[in-house]
This record gives sequence, C-alpha cells and structure tokens, in this order.
Amino acid sequence: MESSKNPFKPKHPLAPARDGALTREAWKIFQIMSEFVEGYEALAQIRPSVSIFGSARVAADHPYFKLAEDIARRLSDAGFSVVSGGGPGIMAAANKGAYAGRSPSVGLNIRLPHEQIGNPYQDIRLTFQHFFARKVMFVKYATAYVVMPGGFGTLDELMEILTLIQTGKSRRIPVILVHSPFWHGLTSWFRETMVAEGVIGPSDLDLFVTLDRPEDVLEAIFGYYEASGFEPSEEEKEIQLNL
Repeated sequence: MESSKNPFKPKHPLAPARDGALTREAWKIFQIMSEFVEGYEALAQIRPSVSIFGSARVAADHPYFKLAEDIARRLSDAGFSVVSGGGPGIMAAANKGAYAGRSPSVGLNIRLPHEQIGNPYQDIRLTFQHFFARKVMFVKYATAYVVMPGGFGTLDELMEILTLIQTGKSRRIPVILVHSPFWHGLTSWFRETMVAEGVIGPSDLDLFVTLDRPEDVLEAIFGYYEASGFEPSEEEKEIQLNL
C-alpha cells in the first residue's frame, strides 16, 4: 500500500518569523546584483588601471602619504586610471595624486558602521555595501596592484589577489609591495616559514616584487607588459569574465 506521506514536505515547517527572514535574505540578491552592474558599467572603460592600497590611518604629512601621492601622479600622467578605496590616508593620497594627473581618479567607497569619510579627489565615485562586490571591482579591471604599508584591510586585498593569481582565477598582473622595510617581516615569513613548511611553493614568491622608488614602480609595470602589451589575450579575457 502506497504511503500518502509527501516526501518533499518539510518535517519542521518554517515558523513565520524564520520564513520572513529567508525572504528578506533572498531579496538581498538584487542589491548585490545592482552593485556589480553599477561597478561593471562605471569601470569597464577606465582601462588600463592600477589599484592602490594602504592604510587609512596615515596623515597627510606622513612620508607614506607623499610616496603614494607621487606614485599615483606618475601613473596618472603615464595613462593609468588609479583606483583606491576612496577613503582617507593612503587612499586619499592615491586619489589626490591621480586627480592632479591626466587620467581618472576612481574611489570605491564602502559603507561602514562608523561611516568612512570619502576623500574629495575622485573623478569616479562608487559606494558599496558589500566588501566582496567591492573587492571584485579592485581586481577585475586592474593592470597592476600597488600595495603600500597598511593594516588588516590592506593585507586582505593583497592575499586576495595573490590567491586569485596563484589558483588561476585571475590573470597574472604585477603585484608591487612598496617600501621594503615595512614588508620585510612578512616576505621573510613567506620564505622562511611558508615555503619551508611546503604550504606554498618557491615559485609563489615570484607573484610579487618589493620596491621603494616611485620610478621603479612605473618601470616594473611597463617592463612587465613590454612583451605582451596591455590588452589581455582571449584566454585572459575569459578568465576575467569568470572571475
């Protein structure tokens, strides 16, 4: 005799409050989609671009601020749009340098519980609710990553791009750590602990370089693309499409 029990009926029907919470979460997808669409439409035409990262806690008279501003100005005058997080500190320095140059200065701002104050040096300004959508925008159209001294957020972006390149989920681009004294401890740990323990390979250390002078940053980027050109190959376009 066939059972009348419905095998697809939940054993424990959702309580109305829980059902409402799930509905609200499901509708969040449209907000997330809108952030991606707005980002794609605004940034697709800024190439070539360089994403610059660094601490939000650096004052305008700090040497790191001046260094980031100098690098960004040189990049902008060389034809690169400069993308930063849109906030204070080194983000402001990057936008300020680019804003004074001849190429667009782009800020990818983020809404935080304690509101991030956007800097005034942005030709293109986008604001995100979700960190993950914002992080995709930093990577998707970047020709290079320039990583200044910074805290957890800077390290998060650095590890994100290294992981994407290492795993083949993003095309290979120059990743430049600026100011070797700041990065020495981390890169030594990569080499002396991570490589030694076998959790990364020796070749993974070639995914980035450490430089100190603004002119060397530009030379490294141009040198990298000298042979292949800045236009991505068809294979690289497919990789970026599926990022």
